[in-house]
Formats: sequence, C-alpha cells, structure tokens
Amino acid sequence: MAPRSQPTARQVRLGTELRRLREAAGLKDREVAGLLSSTSAQMSQVEAGFAGVSEERVRRLAAHYACADEALLEALVVMVTDRTQGWWEEYRGVLPPVFSDVAEIEHHGTFLREVVTSHVPGLLQTPDYARAVFGYMIPELPESELQPRVEHRMRRRSVLERDVPIPYETIVHEAALRILVSDRRTARAQLLEVLRAIEDGRAAVRVIPLAREGFAGAGIEMMFVGGPLPQLDTVLRDAPHGTAFIDAESQLARFRAMLNKVGKAALQPVESRDFIHRLTKEV
Repeated sequence: MAPRSQPTARQVRLGTELRRLREAAGLKDREVAGLLSSTSAQMSQVEAGFAGVSEERVRRLAAHYACADEALLEALVVMVTDRTQGWWEEYRGVLPPVFSDVAEIEHHGTFLREVVTSHVPGLLQTPDYARAVFGYMIPELPESELQPRVEHRMRRRSVLERDVPIPYETIVHEAALRILVSDRRTARAQLLEVLRAIEDGRAAVRVIPLAREGFAGAGIEMMFVGGPLPQLDTVLRDAPHGTAFIDAESQLARFRAMLNKVGKAALQPVESRDFIHRLTKEV
C-alpha cells in the first residue's frame, strides 16, 4: 500500500498511540519491525500515520507490547476498522486539511467542552456571523474560498443536531457576545441563535461576565474533545499558523484543570440564558 501523502489527524493519533505503547514496552522500532516482516522505515510510517495498519497487526503489536489495557486496545481497533466517509471528505482538496480534521474529530468525540473569549463559538455561529469572521482575513478570501468555509462551519453543527447529539458545553466571555463582528442585525440574530441552541438542548452555554473579578484568563481558548477513553481525549487550539491538536497526557491534564478553573468564573446555565436574553435587548 502506497504511503499517504496527507494523513488525517485521526490517523496520526492512531500512530501516536501505537508508538506510545511501543515506547512503554521499552522496544525500538527496528526490534518490532521483524515481528511484522517489516522495516524500521515502514514502522516509522505507521507510527507517523503515513501508512495504514490492519486490525490483526494492531492486536499482534499490542500482545508483543504486553498491553494489558483491553479498553484501550479495543478503542484503537475501532480507529483502524471505522471506515466512515463523513460529509467533511467533500471538502478535502477544497479547504485546508485541518478543516476536515476538526470535523472528523468532533464527529467521533464523546463530548465537547469549549472556552471562547473572542468570538461566538463556531458550532453556534450563524452564516452571516461566520462570513464576517472569515471575511476579515488578510489577504481577503475570494468568494470561491469564502463560501466553502461558511458552508463547512454550518455543517459542523450536525454533531449537535443528530438524533443523539453530542454533549456540548461552551464557556463564553461576555466580550465575545458583545463584539460587533458585522452589523447590529447580524449581532442580534447571532444572540438569538445562541438562545435557540440553549432552549433546544443542543448546547449548555455559560457566560463569564465582564464584571467578574479575578478572571485573568481572557487569552484562554480551547476545544476539549472527549475520546472513548480519557487517554484518547484531544485538545484543539487555534494558533496563528493553524489549529494545534494536543494529546500528550501531561498537557491533557493541564487543560482539564484549566477548564475547571475557568468554569468557576462562569455563570450557571440558567443565569447565562437570562444574561444573553438581556443582551439581545441591548443590541
């Protein structure tokens, strides 16, 4: 099988977990290659996500690594055998790969927890609001690139609209709700959409008021995506050159603690709903 030219974030994560199991067993890739009648270079490609691996090989590797975590092994097998071709595949080659990677990770997540301080959360944005955000890029995007970005953002909301929606909690700073990224009509429509998501049970929204004392975390933004097991959680953070996917256990622990700390500054859901309702009358 020819190496992948652009592995997805999910494929990279599978390879990363296989590498972690090997390293925990104290083995070098060249020592494992012989087990699979492979080479060190081919093992490196598997662990980097550039080469696929079968369920049978994953199970053989796990046994060789003396992996006693049956739940983890079964979760990795699902990652190997799940051939889901989701709607996001339509955008590969149209938008940068990270767009599809984010949608795929959200689709397979068990829960979503988010902190946003500068914009309304992407999963709750209206088309007009999203267009204003993407339209602010430098250099400006042509319509042929702007429209697919808006469409993709709207389709990401499918995780909240399926028969069994993914549990989704977002903590939003009041500043993000007040910033007029477009005009007042768009701003009010956006606030009403957030309220609809709350009333429909699609989202648990909690607001951090501007007047909240002791909150120094305005620079903290993240999407925490739950995996089938805690060690398979992923944190997504936007960076100047793209989205970073964080999965090291020490970093996951840090971001879990950060989520809990930020949550202490936020209003409870019912208070937040009433808070947003008041804002709609001020816009």
